[in-house]
Amino acid sequence: MTADTITAADIRINARWLIPIEPSGAVLEHQAVIIQGTRIAAILPIPDADREVHAREVIDLPDHVVMPGLINMHGHAAMSLFRGLADDLPLMSWLNDHIWPAEGRFVSEQFIADGTQLAMAEMLRTGTTTFSDMYFFPEIVAQIAHDSGMRAQVCFPLLDFPTVWGAGPEEYLSKGEALINTWKDSSYIMPAIGPHAPYTVSNAPLVEARELSEKTGARLQIHLHETAFEVADAIETRGQRPAERLAALGVLGTNTQCVHMTQVSDQDISLLADSGAHVIHCPESNLKLASGLCPAHRLWQEGVNLALGTDGAASNNDLDLFGEARTAAMVAKAVANDASALTAHQALQMATLNGAKALGRDHELGSLVAGKLADIIAIDLSDPFIQPVYDPASHLVYSNHGRAVSHSWINGVPQVQDGRLTRIDVPDLMLRVEDWGGKIRAQQAS
Repeated sequence: MTADTITAADIRINARWLIPIEPSGAVLEHQAVIIQGTRIAAILPIPDADREVHAREVIDLPDHVVMPGLINMHGHAAMSLFRGLADDLPLMSWLNDHIWPAEGRFVSEQFIADGTQLAMAEMLRTGTTTFSDMYFFPEIVAQIAHDSGMRAQVCFPLLDFPTVWGAGPEEYLSKGEALINTWKDSSYIMPAIGPHAPYTVSNAPLVEARELSEKTGARLQIHLHETAFEVADAIETRGQRPAERLAALGVLGTNTQCVHMTQVSDQDISLLADSGAHVIHCPESNLKLASGLCPAHRLWQEGVNLALGTDGAASNNDLDLFGEARTAAMVAKAVANDASALTAHQALQMATLNGAKALGRDHELGSLVAGKLADIIAIDLSDPFIQPVYDPASHLVYSNHGRAVSHSWINGVPQVQDGRLTRIDVPDLMLRVEDWGGKIRAQQAS
């Protein structure tokens, strides 16, 4: 759509800089983003918009960069209530001795509702407009996100053993299919299948998960090759690397999102590339738990779609995807021994368009292109710590942090205005969070 075809619009955003993500590497100056309804109608030079477009609301952002909203492709949102609970521990000790016992004691529908809203508040304030969640009571997560107008891929849990959400694989899959049917036509909620990991899900449920994905089109997200121990144990007990086992079961495919992938062989890379599976890179959680280093640059070079996730706040300990992009770029350079590996623009693409590809929604999310949904953020670059500005993309990845996000829109609806959340009652939320913190501290002290 061009200025010649627009006479009136709902919102016009005048930006000092604009990073559309498509085309790759582009930085535009003095552009106007025109929103009609839920979609981007056009992106025009400001002088053209002045002549041709009359908008109901005009937002001037003279010191800001405007770009697509970030897509956080992996997390456990309600675990925000466990932030800082068990730091400086290896993964299996962290899980077995601290997190799983705490979950058994505290996880409930209300815990999920409050923890998810806390995570959403943090993500919205730091630029995320779409997030992926893999946790208990996914029906609660879906409703909370929908009611707040935030986009979410909601993965229902699948494990071999009972949890607070179900007695075993049969119940998980039955309840999960109901979740898919409930939300399958939603623009906001993308129901998905979440087998926890190869070491917690046996072959039969994995095959059933694959069949459900094929039947419904739902994406499938799984923790994979997270630690060296996981891979070594799989080889010892099954005679196969986990990715090899998933490929043999038909689980690796274009609908599959593989989270972590810190232990990667040539064979693993070939399986990922040939299957079209996506890798969700969570560098800060991997570093904090000493799980390993994902060879992000090599995966990118081999054509594997690489998106970004924060993991949960209990193992990160924040949900700032701009920070994750910075860490991803820095670590990639060290792993590849190449300062040019994983550039700032590539890191931003991982946080936006590549996430949309993993969701199967890159035709309408992940870049600022006319016709796509109006999921947009603005970042204020006026602070002294990010001056002078030679390249906004460089600042967003290497100098910026997410708290500089000033505005956010999802479906053209404002979620953050001048740094303030518009649809979450923060004082009320903080009272509930304080209450949970008191209960958890008391239990830990007993």
